[in-house]
Amino acid sequence: MAQTDIHRRMSTFVDWIAPDQEKERELRGQANRIRESVGKKAREDRLTIRSTPSAGSLAKRTGVRRHNPGGANVPGYDIDIPFVVDPLTKDQEALDELLNRFDRYTRACYPQNEVKRTKSSICLYFANTRRSYDLVPMLDGRGAEEQVLVRSDGQRLKTSVQQHVRFIKSRTLASQATPGRVQFNQCLRLLKWWRRFREDQSTVKVPSFLIDLLAAHAFDIHGVEATYEATLVKWFTQLSRDLERRNRIVFSDFSTPPSPRHGQWEVLDPVNHENNVVKGWTRLQGDELADWLTKGRDSLNRAIYQDRIGDSISSRRHLIELFGSPFKHHSEG
Repeated sequence: MAQTDIHRRMSTFVDWIAPDQEKERELRGQANRIRESVGKKAREDRLTIRSTPSAGSLAKRTGVRRHNPGGANVPGYDIDIPFVVDPLTKDQEALDELLNRFDRYTRACYPQNEVKRTKSSICLYFANTRRSYDLVPMLDGRGAEEQVLVRSDGQRLKTSVQQHVRFIKSRTLASQATPGRVQFNQCLRLLKWWRRFREDQSTVKVPSFLIDLLAAHAFDIHGVEATYEATLVKWFTQLSRDLERRNRIVFSDFSTPPSPRHGQWEVLDPVNHENNVVKGWTRLQGDELADWLTKGRDSLNRAIYQDRIGDSISSRRHLIELFGSPFKHHSEG
């Protein structure tokens, strides 16, 4: 299949939004140093650290570069560092107590850096590199790759960091069987970038985890094509239809999905089917995300049509509508 101008531009752009390998090595190195120093403080405090698995977009290879000129903020990597612990007493398993402990450990190890507490993590910020790391305390589960995430309301959510990473990486590996350079994780990067620019114009915020699941759902149905535009127009079309109809989205990677719950829109966590990722969503939120996807489909279809009739300038304008002003400056090589 002949390479189109759109595919060439999108290939150049996705190469730009993906942080380079040297940057990834730096991030992994700093994350490992945080694991070692904070883990040492925890052990000195008689808190057993069972594991600190690699997590987030850094482990999945789906992160995007940090970018904020022109008022458009793309924060880049979500760098999570889970600390899977085995407390001595039941009282020590409470989220508030776990966060108190890791707040102390982090401040002791990094007294010159900014440390903030979130609902479920301790955020460590390095001003010199403008990088932040979320230290997430979790309880050790029953299995070798099982953890328990404790929420502020006391609810305990069974999960697996390793399986979530494998869920994404297995689809990237499967996409490599299709001829051409289009891969699942690169398309997911483009969707994450697109999502950030839609959020700048809206009050609706879409978690990265939901974008992961929507991309995986579209891939499971359509796979990838030889070009980015052919792939994403199918994904946008599929997802806009699913969101408009509130179609149930489930996966069977690790277990058989349960029967549908009547009256609920469901996008189920593939690791724990009890976790409905959109359980707290309002109708307005779902409608707005569906509208984003419909407009994304339409912008991409217009770009494809203009490219087909030889109007490269108009085609590029529609792609800028889709991915924001950085596409103007970082898609031409």
